[in-house]
Amino acid sequence: MQLAKHSKERSDALVIFGVTGDLAFKKIFPALYAMAKRGALDVPVIGVASSKLSVEKIRERATNSIKELGDIDDPRALAHLLSLLSYVSGNYNDQDTFTALKQALGECRRPAHYLAIPPALFETMIKGLGASGLAEHARVIVEKPFGRDLASAQELNRITRAVFPEDAIFRIDHFLGKEAIMNILYFRFANSFLEPIWNRNYVSSVQLTLSESFGVESRGTFYETAGCLRDVIQNHLFQIVALLAMEPPTYRGYGAVHGQTADVFHAMRPLKPDDLVRGQYEGYREEAGVARDSDVETFCALRLFIDSWRWEGVPWYIRSGKFLAGTVGEVIVQLKPPPQRLFADSAPADGPANYLRFRLSPSSAVALAARVKRVGKEFVGDQRELYLIDEHPGEESPYERLLGDAMAGNGALFIRQDAVEAAWAVVDPVLNDHPPVVTYPRHGWGPEQSNALIAPDGRWHNPVPGKA
Repeated sequence: MQLAKHSKERSDALVIFGVTGDLAFKKIFPALYAMAKRGALDVPVIGVASSKLSVEKIRERATNSIKELGDIDDPRALAHLLSLLSYVSGNYNDQDTFTALKQALGECRRPAHYLAIPPALFETMIKGLGASGLAEHARVIVEKPFGRDLASAQELNRITRAVFPEDAIFRIDHFLGKEAIMNILYFRFANSFLEPIWNRNYVSSVQLTLSESFGVESRGTFYETAGCLRDVIQNHLFQIVALLAMEPPTYRGYGAVHGQTADVFHAMRPLKPDDLVRGQYEGYREEAGVARDSDVETFCALRLFIDSWRWEGVPWYIRSGKFLAGTVGEVIVQLKPPPQRLFADSAPADGPANYLRFRLSPSSAVALAARVKRVGKEFVGDQRELYLIDEHPGEESPYERLLGDAMAGNGALFIRQDAVEAAWAVVDPVLNDHPPVVTYPRHGWGPEQSNALIAPDGRWHNPVPGKA
């Protein structure tokens, strides 16, 4: 199939496939409303789905979505968004649907097609866009997951690249649009004091925790097909690891950043079964849509190594799970203690030595833990945090930022094909060959076995959910 011709001009329409789904309701409509408030939305928005609804019903659904977030504080912006919104109903397997879409686009020639649909439909949709001529000069925005394993990711990339050039493909991982995640990249390379210690000579280990205080809720059927390793770690958390571990980009440009993050994935040592602890919260098998003998993990902890000059021998400990002690995300970069203990408490037995802490959610902060002497004659001290908070009221939401960037052709916060496949190659060996799940109680920090995993290098730093 002929590759679509691609323009660097801004998209002149946004097409949302799956406009009646949960993703559109919870994330996309609020993002479009925020864009309208900023004056950043001035192109037609065409929803496509199989539901036989009127455009008035779609506009009502968009309004209800925005109301769920709070009061509608800018009626003119809402009216503007609704005036841009139209709807095409049809079966995704029917070429008539794409014909109707082409008619709805009218004079628009550079649409951005957002596939907010189940991954099983990606192939059908992409081939339909290509066969109908709707890929010409267009962009495609693809929601994760990008495959279920290495082989399916390679196949999805092959199908997509047969229709769209790589620079017209925008693979969304909304984590990369979060202000706190972007701050990791900025903090690393905007401050010269960090680089001399950001390596195996000074860093003893790195921990990354992303926890949720709730369960799978109504997503049991989906979770049975995914699990924590696929749903969170292979994409979201690996992307954070890449930003922390990457080498300095060689030039100012997102292509340089993408090259360095892909190199991190290539340097990751493929996982083995003993690098992994899989847990399942009590009562998961009673959730709707879940098999009564399910072995799907709702918690996963793993030990990862990056075989590069900078990080050789430094263990990276990653964990995520549902029904844990709080909804919070945090990184701890643990530094080695001083080489000579001039003071008895300079490497405390009851806690970690100096560390750098990135709070990712629900608030954003950076903290450096350093020891300071207590008042008095004795050379004893306490570890205190030098604390920087980076919260900005009214900042762009991840979907608002990413939608705007994709329509503008800015690929800085999106994922490249080689990075997707390299990340899958790391977890591929343990997707089927892994230890069975162990049950853990709700509202703790997961199964005890995860503590044994990290024990050779210390213990988990359990973030305090309500305190940044």
